[in-house]
Amino acid sequence: MNEVITLGQGNIVGQQGFSEELFSRWAGFIDGSPKTVDTYTRAVRQFAYFLQEQGIRQPQRQDVMAFRDSIARTHKPTTTQSYLMAVKQFFKWTAQEGLYPNIADHVKSAKLDRGFKKDYLTSRQVSKTLAGIDRDSLRGKRDYAIMSLMVTTGLRTIEVVRADVGDMRTVADFTALYIQGKGHLEKTDYVKVVPEAEEAIREYLQARGKTAATDPLFESIAHRNTGGRMTTRSVSRIAKERMVSAGLDSDRLTAHSLRHTTATLNLLNGGTPQETMQLLRHSNLNTTLIYSHALERAKNNSEQRVAKAIFG
Repeated sequence: MNEVITLGQGNIVGQQGFSEELFSRWAGFIDGSPKTVDTYTRAVRQFAYFLQEQGIRQPQRQDVMAFRDSIARTHKPTTTQSYLMAVKQFFKWTAQEGLYPNIADHVKSAKLDRGFKKDYLTSRQVSKTLAGIDRDSLRGKRDYAIMSLMVTTGLRTIEVVRADVGDMRTVADFTALYIQGKGHLEKTDYVKVVPEAEEAIREYLQARGKTAATDPLFESIAHRNTGGRMTTRSVSRIAKERMVSAGLDSDRLTAHSLRHTTATLNLLNGGTPQETMQLLRHSNLNTTLIYSHALERAKNNSEQRVAKAIFG
C-alpha cells in the first residue's frame, strides 16, 4: 500500500508517489471552483511525478526549487507560477495537517513580465473588423453582436459564454448585462451595453426566434451543439477569425486583445485609471495601471525631439 507517512516518521512520498488518499484529502481542502481544484491537483501530481523520477522520498526546499526550474524550462512563466502556487498551497496544508513541514515557504515564484502579452486594436482596426462582418446571416449577426459587446465592455470569453438572454436588464436609464465575473459564483455585477451593441444583440435575438430567459444569450450553431451554449474556445475562434478576415493576422492578436482594446481606447479618450479599473472589474488598480504606463511611454516623443536636434 502506498502509505502517507506522518511528519514524525519522516516521509510523505511512497514508492508510487503521493497516495490517492492524500490527493483526495488535498482536493477536499481546496476552496475553489472545480476548475481550480483540477488545476491545483494536476500541478501537485506533476510535482509527485518529478519526485518519483528523482527517487526523492523526503523532499526538501531545494527540491521544490528544482521542480520550479524544470517547469520553467518548458513552460511559460505564468504556467510555472501557477504550478508553484499549487505546490506552495499543498505544503502549507500538509504543515497544518501535521503531515509534513512547509518546505515550499518563501520559495520565490517565476519572474513575470508585467507587460501584456497581447496587442490591442486601434479604433480604426476595430471599425474595419466590424465592418467586414456580413450581417445577412444568423452567424454574421451573432458574431457582430459578440464582437461589438466584447470590445465596448471588456468582457472575458467566459463571461460571454455564461450570459443568458434574461441577463439583459434595465438599470437607471440604460441597458445592462448582468455577468458572472471572474472568481464569482453569482451574476451580481453588470456592464453597460451601449446602444450600438444593444441594437446588434436585439437584431440577432430577433433573427433567432423565440427565446427563454434562461437560454444562452449567444447560441452555438455547430452541428454537434446547435442551440446549445457556446464554449470559450468557440468565442475565441470567432474573434480570431474576424480579425484575420480584416487583415489583422498576428499571434499577438486574440480574443483577449479585445479586452485590452477596451481599456486602451478608454484611457486614450479621457477615461481615468480608476474608471478603467471599474470598467474591467480589476480587483487591483496596479493591474489597470499597466495600461496607463504603457500609454505614457507611447506618448513620450523623446526620440523625435532628439532626431530634430540632430537632423533639423
